[in-house]
Amino acid sequence: MPTSSYVGENKLFAQQYLSGELELEFNPQGTLAERIRAGGAGIPAFFTKTGVGTIIADGKEVREFDGETFVMERGLVADVALVHAFKGDHEGNLVYRKTARNFSPMMATAGRITVAEVEHLVEPGEIDPDTIHTPGIFVSRIVHVPGPVKHIEQRTVRRRRDENAAPAAAGEEV
Repeated sequence: MPTSSYVGENKLFAQQYLSGELELEFNPQGTLAERIRAGGAGIPAFFTKTGVGTIIADGKEVREFDGETFVMERGLVADVALVHAFKGDHEGNLVYRKTARNFSPMMATAGRITVAEVEHLVEPGEIDPDTIHTPGIFVSRIVHVPGPVKHIEQRTVRRRRDENAAPAAAGEEV
C-alpha cells in the first residue's frame, strides 16, 4: 500500500482515494521521514510518540516506556526509489539542491533499486567528496536529464504595488 504525508492537489488522485479506488496510508511527515531513514539503515521498527491516541495508532503496537506511551512504526524499504539530483557522476555519487535534500538522501538508501535522475552528469572525481550527499553505493541506475522542466503544482503570487505609488495605509488592500 502506498504511504504518503501529502499527495498534492491532483483532483483525479483525490477522487480515486475518496471513492475507495485507491488505498493510501497517511503518515505525519516526520514519521514518514524516520520510517524511510530507518528502512535505509536496516532498522525494522522504532517507537514514536507521534500519533498516540489518534487513528494513526489504530491497529499498531503501542507500548509504554518510562510511563509514556509510544506507537511502533515499521521502517520503510521501497522496491524502487526514484530521486532527482542536481549533479552526479557515472559512479552514482549524487549532490542535491534545495528541497531535494529533504527526502532524496534517505530515499536513496531505502530503495532496493535506486534510480537517480541527474541534471548535470560529470566524470568521477569532479565532485568534491565533501559535497556528496548520496554515495554511489546506493545508486543502481543513472538517467541523465539535462535542463528538466520543473512544474509548479500551484503558483501563488500577489500583485505588486506600483513602485511610484505611496505606501498602502493600514488595512488598505494592496
